[in-house]
Amino acid sequence: MEPTKNAEIIARIKYLMKEMGLRQVQFAERIGVDTSNLSKYLNAHLPLSESFLNRIVVNLGVSKEWLLEGTDLPFAKTPVRIDSGMVPAGGAVEGGTPVYDVDATAGAASGRNELFSNENIIGWVNLPNMSPNCRIVRVSGDSMAPVIQDGDFIAVREMSNPSQIYWGQIYVVQLDDFRLVKYVRRHTDPNMVVLRSENPNYDDMDVRRSDIHEMLLVQHVLHLNTRL
Repeated sequence: MEPTKNAEIIARIKYLMKEMGLRQVQFAERIGVDTSNLSKYLNAHLPLSESFLNRIVVNLGVSKEWLLEGTDLPFAKTPVRIDSGMVPAGGAVEGGTPVYDVDATAGAASGRNELFSNENIIGWVNLPNMSPNCRIVRVSGDSMAPVIQDGDFIAVREMSNPSQIYWGQIYVVQLDDFRLVKYVRRHTDPNMVVLRSENPNYDDMDVRRSDIHEMLLVQHVLHLNTRL
């Protein structure tokens, strides 16, 4: 495996550890490897083996496509389905991940504070492998179909380091005139990024990094059987 790709996979493994709140010893126990060997993998003192990567995929339910290539979503190989498990706002003690009655792809100037205002909360859900910092919002349009269908919900979270981009993953990208849900890919110009749709009927967009006001990482896609 080439060094650059190896380093990118290691970065995604460390991202998993951080998101799941696991130390190296705990992570090693979860995937069934020796702690000292995990440390060697993470420090590039051992080459990443197929067996090691498969342990992460199988034991943690991680998308292998995401782990190897950075595409897809970490835990969304099989999208989460909810029948009627949402606790309505005001109907019970709040807890879990908040669900907002807002469209992640609608509006331009509205910022994070307006998007995630308490008055927009319509309930909470409890889902496995969900970061406590996630928020759930609706998506309209078919540019990301079939990964994200029109009317689906997505769980998004703010990044602790906004300048760090996990290439190939899906983000909510806020521009001057649009708020978009897209894959963010590397551009040949380091000052630019490529915004890519899943639907081949939509062309790539080349965007200056300085024109992006904020980015929210999409961690889960929720195909709801009962629309909220």
